[in-house]
Amino acid sequence: MLSEITKRNVALLTDFYELLMMEGYFDFAKKGMKKEPIVTFDVFYRNNPFGNGFAVFCGLNEIIDYISNLRFNDDDIEYLKKYNVFASDFLDYLKNFKFTGSVYAFEEGSIINKKEPVIKIVAPISQAQLIESAMLCLFNHETLIATKAYRICEAARPYGVMEFGLRRAMSFDAGIYGAKAACIAGCIGTSNVLTAKMFDLPALGTMAHSWIMSFDDEFTAFKEFATRYPDMAILLVDTYDTLKSGVPNAIKTFDYMKKNGISSKKYGIRLDSGDLAYLSIEARKMLDEAGYKDAVICASNDLDESLIMSLNAQGAKIGLYGVGTKLITGNGATLGGVYKLSSVYDEEKKEFNPKIKISSNVEKVTNPGNKEVYRVYDENGKLFADLITFSDEKIDESKELILFDPINTWKKRVMEPGKYRVKKMLNAVFEDGKLIYNKKTVAELKKHFEDELETLYEDNKRLTNPKEIYVDLSQKLYDTKIKLLSMYN
Repeated sequence: MLSEITKRNVALLTDFYELLMMEGYFDFAKKGMKKEPIVTFDVFYRNNPFGNGFAVFCGLNEIIDYISNLRFNDDDIEYLKKYNVFASDFLDYLKNFKFTGSVYAFEEGSIINKKEPVIKIVAPISQAQLIESAMLCLFNHETLIATKAYRICEAARPYGVMEFGLRRAMSFDAGIYGAKAACIAGCIGTSNVLTAKMFDLPALGTMAHSWIMSFDDEFTAFKEFATRYPDMAILLVDTYDTLKSGVPNAIKTFDYMKKNGISSKKYGIRLDSGDLAYLSIEARKMLDEAGYKDAVICASNDLDESLIMSLNAQGAKIGLYGVGTKLITGNGATLGGVYKLSSVYDEEKKEFNPKIKISSNVEKVTNPGNKEVYRVYDENGKLFADLITFSDEKIDESKELILFDPINTWKKRVMEPGKYRVKKMLNAVFEDGKLIYNKKTVAELKKHFEDELETLYEDNKRLTNPKEIYVDLSQKLYDTKIKLLSMYN
């Protein structure tokens, strides 16, 4: 199913200053003062969120829909006229606007690393400028939620995590696309029915306390629910007293189902409050003694990866998790993805001139040029490093490859021929305004992420103090960066 973005006009989903700069470029070109240049912009982030060893790239499908359907309608033009800022010929240009540039990107669901260009835009500068804000909105949100979901699912392994965040999401869109990203990164399904419909995902859920409170007694509430929905008979047992009332009445319900020949593909209980470790251990004993060893114990209640790891350490007997608030909101974190100009095309020399942003804050200094990213795998097929090069550089796998840390340059690694392989990471998505990339389903993106995880060493996947993946620069790119830094200092 197409993204909901395709059904809305979102041309004005941009920052006002983007339009001001866009008109400036248009005006310069119109007056012959300066031809509008072709430029490259890079989308990247500076630090791994949540202290993770990497991030999980999500949002590409929505970026594709956004660019494919970027049009200014008559209402948009009339609205912009009200500012008495934009010239009529510029507004006429917007009426017929169509993105004509090229976009290159990692596969959605890929493991990505800080400071590397995950998306590259090659376009007339006014067009590249216009799409900045919306692209970052989509990239920052979905990548953040996917990365958080990975951490939660990793902590819960081998047990499943259900995404339960809609009611705590910051907006409808945050709930829809956050749930999609969470499922790519490991969640087994979502409570959000619209997301499930849009992306062909399992719609999952249990019951609310209000169902139980609406009946005269807890057993009747459980029995009525289990009889109606025997294959989803996960009973919420903490409305009154978990161990004295909830679990005994759940067992009584399972006895009733057995006596009346009501089979169930999945049944059990859900804990939503209290000491989850203690309650799950005691509930497990009670269920096992009653002969229901295959009854699942599900837990919810403001969980995240830290709490799940703590529950595991305490010997909790939980086989399924429902996670909402701290997943769908990112628990207060941000990705901080940015969109930076990296080169300008020289019409005379027929090449891109590298551009660099310099800052007293070292992490804000950008990598210049029209670039490519190569993923370097070692002799074990594991991800060893990402290597950023200029786009015209080629790596010959029959020769040794020297990698070095761009900050601590004395740290080097020589990859011998036959003991490594490389993979280009930036795939063509749009070329000269034409979409040439086949969007993947969420199931395909989830499988891609699972395959990506298999390429990591265990120390890269640690949730605390992980080993970060090396992101190195080619010698040519490094030398150019140092030369540009010297020019401005």
